[in-house]
Amino acid sequence: MDVLLEKLHDIFTAQVLDIGGTKFSIASIAILLGLLVLAFFISKLISETLRRSLLRKLRINRGLQEAITVFIKYLLITLSCTIILQTAGVNLSSLAVIAGVIGIGIGFGLQNLSSNFISGVVLLFEQTLKVGDYIEIGELKGTIEKISIRSTILRTDDDLFVIVPNQRLIEHNTVNWSYAGHTCRIHIPITVALDTDLLVLTEALLTASRHEPHVLQSPPSEVRFLKFNREALEFELLVWIDHPDNHEAIRSSLNFRIAYEIRERGIQIPLPTREIVIRNPELIHDISSPNLSRKPKLRLTPNQSTIAVTNPLDVSPSTGINTRSLHDLLRKISYFERCTEVELFALIARGYRKQFDISEVICQENDPSEEFYIILSGAVEVFSERNNQAIATLGEGEFFGEIALLTGTPRTASVRALSSDTVLFVVERQQLQKLLSEHKELGEQIALKLSERQQILISLGLLNEEELQRSQHAALSWVRDRLNAIFGINLGKS
Repeated sequence: MDVLLEKLHDIFTAQVLDIGGTKFSIASIAILLGLLVLAFFISKLISETLRRSLLRKLRINRGLQEAITVFIKYLLITLSCTIILQTAGVNLSSLAVIAGVIGIGIGFGLQNLSSNFISGVVLLFEQTLKVGDYIEIGELKGTIEKISIRSTILRTDDDLFVIVPNQRLIEHNTVNWSYAGHTCRIHIPITVALDTDLLVLTEALLTASRHEPHVLQSPPSEVRFLKFNREALEFELLVWIDHPDNHEAIRSSLNFRIAYEIRERGIQIPLPTREIVIRNPELIHDISSPNLSRKPKLRLTPNQSTIAVTNPLDVSPSTGINTRSLHDLLRKISYFERCTEVELFALIARGYRKQFDISEVICQENDPSEEFYIILSGAVEVFSERNNQAIATLGEGEFFGEIALLTGTPRTASVRALSSDTVLFVVERQQLQKLLSEHKELGEQIALKLSERQQILISLGLLNEEELQRSQHAALSWVRDRLNAIFGINLGKS
């Protein structure tokens, strides 16, 4: 037994390798490898501990946390390995030539691996793609879960983990939905019949986007007319979202809402139908005969179709709301009675419908003026909270809040709904500003009509009666200056 142990001792202590002038036995090599493996795990443990205990508390974004963690891990591995080898007596300078020769061989043999390594370093330090980003590369979409030196782990929408080589992310066009912020715009195509009322369609699409909780209201949604077709008109709804990794679910929800809105308004979707041409009409009667010995020849004409469309309905079948009433109501408002069809279309496209429950407060006294309202159905009560007194009751077709909005003054009274079916058309300040900047003639018309309401402006303390007596154009000049200051539309200036 002792002889066997002595032989094993001699085998393990025998010098079998000479590295950099230092001779190593099997036992010393095993110890050295064990220390290197231990250094690797300790470096990984330290980097992960730093990320959990320090980096997360500093509220650094997830991608930068991962990059710092990987950098610290490989730095610690490099330093610890160097210290262990030098402590073991290995002359690292003597290994440089050998490492260079081996590196050349590895470079030729493992070009793909080295390319992925360099790409991984670029991704970690450049930060154009980082952990937590939602990306799209080819047909692959998903969230980056981890970026390592060789590959990137991508979690798809189906919760599958895909290992993508880093080189592919560098060499191919990669769409980063989360780059420079977390907002992006998605496109929802819609095709309608040729005789569709464009105002009704625009209102339907914007109503659908307004009711979708995941769609941002700023920047506002847009409706674009793409092109005419022989059978249909093609439009596109553009909306902004701040959850790009959830864009497919948001797109689906919007499609459901759009389908509901266009059905409520009687908007037709053109569906082509095939036309069957019967060459032997005299045999039609014989088709049903059990003794039919010869079948007629039926031919489907290629590229020939018919479009089943009807005129869009003016009244919603379920709500009873006249979809053309908004166009007519805007015509009855003094500010917009001389609007062109294009200006009316732009105004409707920038507003939206909103329903209020009974006793729900629409706007509060002394609040900033950010919207004006047109009553489409139901009724509202205007009341003074300060005096605890009702001032007026407004019904369908009437409007309120326009003077406070146009003059930039606080609300002089509160307004609440009197019925559960109160539906208002709302135009916000931001949207009105864009409209007036695009249509200067409309701004001039509003200024003229507003200047005619001198008594209201005087009662609000906005105009001086003595100045009005001295100049008949004082009110118009003041209104122009006010609109220019609030909306920046440069009325009355060349």
